[in-house]
Amino acid sequence: MMKKSHRIKTIVDLKAAQEQDSLEALGASQQKLLAMQTQVESLKKYRQEYQGRFNRLGSAGTNVEQLLEFRSFMDKLDKAIIGQEHSLDLCKSDLITKRKTWESMHHRTKGLQKIYNTALTAEIKQESKFEQLEQDERASRLGRNNSGNLNNA
Repeated sequence: MMKKSHRIKTIVDLKAAQEQDSLEALGASQQKLLAMQTQVESLKKYRQEYQGRFNRLGSAGTNVEQLLEFRSFMDKLDKAIIGQEHSLDLCKSDLITKRKTWESMHHRTKGLQKIYNTALTAEIKQESKFEQLEQDERASRLGRNNSGNLNNA
């Protein structure tokens, strides 16, 4: 029969593996968030640079067609930025969810680890007690046998 600590250890190992998987998913989500933040910042920087170029061209004079093309491109760029910011918000929400999941699994694993340690300690204590009783019994038998041998001599 498998000891209680061994059964608990199996569960602890499974939960630790699940926790590790959750931690890896959290790390991947953090990397994705950083990449998206970089992308949004790049789009905003590009928009500012494009606006600056157009302002320089506009001060030199520009025709209506160029103005309309600029306005159309800026609208598309603004929509792209808004879309990326929305994706960034979703990514942040995903990260928060994954962090909460990992924290929950981490606490559960730590709790099971404590239960395992308690069970193991109790088993070791019980085994030591049993061994001590066996040694006491042997010593008692040896003492009776030796005293019986002395009486026969």
